[in-house]
Parts: sequence; structure tokens; C-alpha cells
Amino acid sequence: MDNPHAPFGFFLVTMAGLSTAVGAGMVFSERMVKMASKRVLAGALSLSAGVMLYVSFAEIFVKSQIGFEDAGFSTSNAYLYASLSFFGGIAFGKTLDVLVHKLDKSHSHDLPDRPEEASTTDIEDSQTSYDQTVDKPSKTNATLPQAVTSPDLTTLNLDKAGKTVAGAGLGSPAGKGSRRGMLTTAGSATSLDTEATDGTHSKEPKDARLVRMGVLTALAIGLHNFPEGLATFVATLDDPSVGGALAVAIAIHNVPEGLCVAIPIYYATGSRAKAFGWALISGISEPIGAGLGWLVLSAVFSDVLYGVLFGLVAGMMVNICLHELIPTAHRHDPK
Repeated sequence: MDNPHAPFGFFLVTMAGLSTAVGAGMVFSERMVKMASKRVLAGALSLSAGVMLYVSFAEIFVKSQIGFEDAGFSTSNAYLYASLSFFGGIAFGKTLDVLVHKLDKSHSHDLPDRPEEASTTDIEDSQTSYDQTVDKPSKTNATLPQAVTSPDLTTLNLDKAGKTVAGAGLGSPAGKGSRRGMLTTAGSATSLDTEATDGTHSKEPKDARLVRMGVLTALAIGLHNFPEGLATFVATLDDPSVGGALAVAIAIHNVPEGLCVAIPIYYATGSRAKAFGWALISGISEPIGAGLGWLVLSAVFSDVLYGVLFGLVAGMMVNICLHELIPTAHRHDPK
């Protein structure tokens, strides 16, 4: 089936996916990293959630019902089938969450899993100012943040490691001649020793854990971006204004996600290019989702299929908002 809005739909999805590069690009600028405060992050996530919830209920769910009505169903039956499709979308989103959790658990043996290794209190106790870290290197290894289990926890990794990353130590990633890699805040820093201090820990395992955390974050975000890409594309096919609103909302929360992929990889490898590349890969899944959806469904589009797809899309978007965006925004709210 030919649709005049298909090219514009691919354009919107691609731009939304590539917005992860905006966040990842902050590793190239110390000034930009300092702007990535918890307040900005919480505001961006909550704004994105509000837009997506409004569009999901006021536009997409209504279009699902209209699709069933156009297929010949009564108003009551159309509402019933739209509701079933909606909850099917929520179930699909939950299934993706389970897959992400299994992905994380399969690698958890390489990551700190003891309570004392993962507690925020221990991490915060190890914090010191940047100047103190340079002048008086501590001999206490800072605890690495826990592995991600879903995109809503990717930003929490940095939160547990102190606060949102900022730039006092940006110029000194591990592996670039620095004495210590730093995950820093505007006024404090969580240090990551890059030298063995007691003969039992070395730089390589720490760097490997950071790289693994960043890669797992990229994979987790990629899994969740896949249905977002399909959702934006399907919405654009019927109404470009609805697709555009979804694309903007998705782009807003993709920016901090890109940063959360890039930061651990950058500090582990010292390579801005690698950090940026992995973040970019996590966003490519959105246009891939749109493309695969179009290839599979383009020949069989009908009013009933539109109704089902819009219901699924609404459910997936609401699940992302309630399970990912809003809780993460609340945790990062600087009370």
C-alpha cells in the first residue's frame, strides 16, 4: 500500500532516533556536560511523559476506536477492541522489560552485586572534591554503579554514582594518562581508581565493567526504541501532526538516554568516538523498527489493522511513560 506520508514518517523516526547523538555529543564539551544537571534531566523526562500521555489518550487511542468503527464495528465494540489492543500494547511493553532484565542478569556475574558494593551510601561516602582528589588521592576504591536493567535505570546508574555527570574530570578519562577517572558533579566527584591500590583490584576489570554497563545500556535502550519507532511511523501514516508530536516527545527523552550510554564507555576507554558511536547505535533501532513494520504490514494494511496498531501503540507509549519516564524523573527531582 502506498502512503504519501511514509517518507515523512521515516524522516521523523530517524530524527527522533538520532537525538540520542545530541546527548552523546555532550562528551565532546565540558560545558555541555555541566549543563546536564538533575533538574534539567527531571524536567526533560517529565515533559516528554506529559506529551506522550496526552497524545496517547487524546489522539492515538481515539484513532484506534475510529479504525474499528470504519471497519464496520459498532461504537461499543470498537471501544472494546480498542481497549483490548491498548492493554495488549502494555503487555508487549512489559514483555520487553522482561527481556531486558534477562539480558542484564546474563552478564551480572561481571558486575558488583553485593549490597555493600552497590549502595548509594557507600558511593557517596567515597566522594570528594575534584581538587582534593588530585592533590590527595584516596586509597579507597569507589564502588561502581549497578548494571542497568531497563532504560529507566540507565540514568539512575549515574545518580547512584553520585549525581548527574558534570565536567570537572571530563578531561581526564581513564586510559588517557590520568591518575584517576572521574564521574563528577558540579561540586563533588565519584572517583574511579585506575590503578591497583591493594593488589586485588586493577584498572582493567573496572574499565571492563564500565564498558559492559554502557553497552548493556545501549542494548536496553535499543530494545525500547524499537516499538517507539514503529509507533511514531504508524501515527504519521494516518496523521503527520500526531506523528510529529510523538517524535518530539521521544526525541526529548532520547537526549539524556544518549548521555547515559556514552558516559561510562567514555570514562572506561578514554575514547569520545567509541562513546558517541555506541549511543548512536542505540538510537538506530527506531528507524529500523519503522522500516521492518512497514515491510511486514504495508501489504495488509486495513481499517482493522489500523485500529489494532493504534491501540498497541497507545498502550506501549503509556507503559513507557508510567514505568520508565515518570519514575525516573521523580528520582532525579532535586527535592
